[in-house]
Amino acid sequence: MESATVTAPGGAPKRDGMSTKAKVFIGLGIYLAVAILLLLIFGNAGKNEAFKPQNEFKLEPWISIHLGGIDLSVNKAVLYLVLASLATIGTMVWIARRMQQKPNRVQAAVEVAYDLTKNTITGGSLHGELARKWFPFIGALFFWIWFSNMLGFLPLPTNTEHHFSLFGLEIPSFAIYAATANIAIPLVLTLVVWLSYHVEGIRAKGLVPYFKSWLPPGLEEMSPVGKGAIFVIEVISHFVRLISLSVRLFANILAGHLLLLFMGGGLAVLLGIAALGALTFPLAFAFFIFEVGLVATLQAFIFSTLSAIYIGGATSATH
Repeated sequence: MESATVTAPGGAPKRDGMSTKAKVFIGLGIYLAVAILLLLIFGNAGKNEAFKPQNEFKLEPWISIHLGGIDLSVNKAVLYLVLASLATIGTMVWIARRMQQKPNRVQAAVEVAYDLTKNTITGGSLHGELARKWFPFIGALFFWIWFSNMLGFLPLPTNTEHHFSLFGLEIPSFAIYAATANIAIPLVLTLVVWLSYHVEGIRAKGLVPYFKSWLPPGLEEMSPVGKGAIFVIEVISHFVRLISLSVRLFANILAGHLLLLFMGGGLAVLLGIAALGALTFPLAFAFFIFEVGLVATLQAFIFSTLSAIYIGGATSATH
């Protein structure tokens, strides 16, 4: 995009100011110059061996609970699970009791989200009685994942490895963490969806007809060996869903938090180059806006949509 032009007295066009490209290059030059100046002032403190970025995702037990060899300790992941559940339940109950004929902005936003889960996500793959039956599950799944993802980008006092003093009290440092950044949580959600659509398919068709429906139509003339090979491929594809559905959510949220951790100052601390923070912090802000504005909602949408698709596929008449 070039800058605006005006006509000179002689009729020749006269450029008004510099082009946008030139402004961008000048801005980048100033940006790099400031970083270099800071590097010259503060220098390089050397690699920080004490800083361990992976500790941000380490789950230290706050309350140790062990039953029969099973670790049921309360940690920050449990806190985020509870917060996401309370946010989901509390929001729905609060809105349900305060519905108005002329909705305010909060109610309008919730109605848009409700329409998304009911008509787009659930209604796009399920119909009739099946859609009414599974809408509460699909809707709750979407909202819980969304709240969990969004809470993961709010700094909370959960870093028990470092503390700060407030009125004489030792308070854990503020940090960001998401329950969905722990593979165990997306995997459990995936297992619930995986078992649910198999059970629903068996209830709708019967045990043997359900497994027969895994074979696509038009294989009547194929040999039993060929049918067996296709069936094995279908079995593998169903188990692969356990990986694809859970890892997609886990990897996207974890990658977002790692980017924020490193760009927000972790890389500068790790390398001991304070000036590097001047370069990476604006990128951290951009990543934060991107994660909050798109990724958190998109991953909740994809997970719940695929769940509805799997349920619809398991109960449909054709493969």
